[in-house]
Amino acid sequence: MEKEKRSSAAEGEKGFGQFRRICIWESDGEAGDITCDIIDTVQASLLYREGLSEFGEAVLAQKRSSPYCFTGEYKKPGQMISKGHKKYDLMLNLQLGIRYSVGRPASMQLRELRASDFDPREKFWTRFPPEGSKVTPPHQSVDFWWKDYCPIVFRHLRKLFAVDTADYMLAICGDDALREMSSPGKSGSFFYLTQDDRFMIKTVKKSEVKVLLRMLRSYYQHVCQYENSLVTKFYGVHCVKPVGGQKVRFIVMGNLFCSEYRIHRRFDLKGSSHGRTTDKAEEEIDETTTLKDLDLNYVFRLQGPWFQELLRQIDRDCEFLEGEGIMDYSLLVGLHFRDDHPTAKMGLSPFVASPMKMESLHGGGRISESSCPEELRQDMDLILASRKPLIRLGANMPARAEQFFRSSRSDSYLSSCGGGSTPAYGGGEVYEVILHFGIIDILQDYDISKKLEHAYKSLQADPTSISAVDPKLYSKRFRDFIGRIFVEDR
Repeated sequence: MEKEKRSSAAEGEKGFGQFRRICIWESDGEAGDITCDIIDTVQASLLYREGLSEFGEAVLAQKRSSPYCFTGEYKKPGQMISKGHKKYDLMLNLQLGIRYSVGRPASMQLRELRASDFDPREKFWTRFPPEGSKVTPPHQSVDFWWKDYCPIVFRHLRKLFAVDTADYMLAICGDDALREMSSPGKSGSFFYLTQDDRFMIKTVKKSEVKVLLRMLRSYYQHVCQYENSLVTKFYGVHCVKPVGGQKVRFIVMGNLFCSEYRIHRRFDLKGSSHGRTTDKAEEEIDETTTLKDLDLNYVFRLQGPWFQELLRQIDRDCEFLEGEGIMDYSLLVGLHFRDDHPTAKMGLSPFVASPMKMESLHGGGRISESSCPEELRQDMDLILASRKPLIRLGANMPARAEQFFRSSRSDSYLSSCGGGSTPAYGGGEVYEVILHFGIIDILQDYDISKKLEHAYKSLQADPTSISAVDPKLYSKRFRDFIGRIFVEDR
């Protein structure tokens, strides 16, 4: 049956020009499925002026594919969780639970936050039997219980972080499967990525959930006060318990490396040196490898205003984490080398990042100027301009990466952390880069296990070189370290 199409807007006065975004509904008749594509008014004007022409379909398909992240062909980390995968049932449980928590009508209504909303006891259990119930749909997974922690608070956080509810549900609960990272982290946690790379799901220990819920009020106040905060963006905390099985707790977070720029190198940096190197041979290192402190051979030069803002925000974030008794966090840094990227030297396949181009469906060629009226070309220019990555602290930041050399891995800026001035760099090549960075792993407090780890490792190495130190020392060392690998570009 021929598709019916209509448009609607959620708010604003009548009149096409009043709306920033338009919802394009498509249905296959009265009994057919209904979908809603959220597009901006410029794209809508193209669709309605030309009808759903080949150009309109191309625009819409491009918007559907991934409106925020790099969509080129390259090696993505992780394994697709398809039917037969040992985590397949868990993935279905996560998707069913989040669809229920986020999509039910009560979840759409925001109210003012109350003190009780931050209470760690503010959690709700829901059972999902395979045959369905009054509040849950039938499904093909096992019988399981679903727990939602402090849902009102995380609803406000998602709004604060400008996460659209429909995008959130579609990314996690849509037809596309999640990707499981190839191996769990040192903590034993598993990581899952949505296909559009916007959201990361991490399995966590009960102790980590307790830490997050304990600091939730302070965290909410901190990210409300500082919109440029570099700490991890949290979108939800949940738990799945199959009937007769073990509980799996997990946190939904933003993915720092979701960008229209491809990430060529990534580093997990703590400012400590003991054991802080990758265990891979040089020929095995590629753009999906997460390198560590002693593998870093760049200093990053930022323009003056960005450099000053970075130091200010690092101080604010570290003071917040120190006040909450948190340590062992990292600065995750991703580098995109610009057009003159030395791919041959890095053992990577050639790639040149260029602004996103509008391409036709036939042959993949660009639409020629002769085939488009002037008004249409202007609209296309507006679309391209609106899709340019937004530069903000920690995201899409232009910088210069200056390579430096050392005689050994222990011979680095780390050896002088804790005092003195920034060491002199030089002698290496300078590359134009785009940086992405943020503070991750902020749910470890200085508990008895970390105190014992500190005591044990102190017998084997310099106590100041190990990761497990008290929050005050950790904060100071981390800030000193940031002031050495980031410098003002003069």
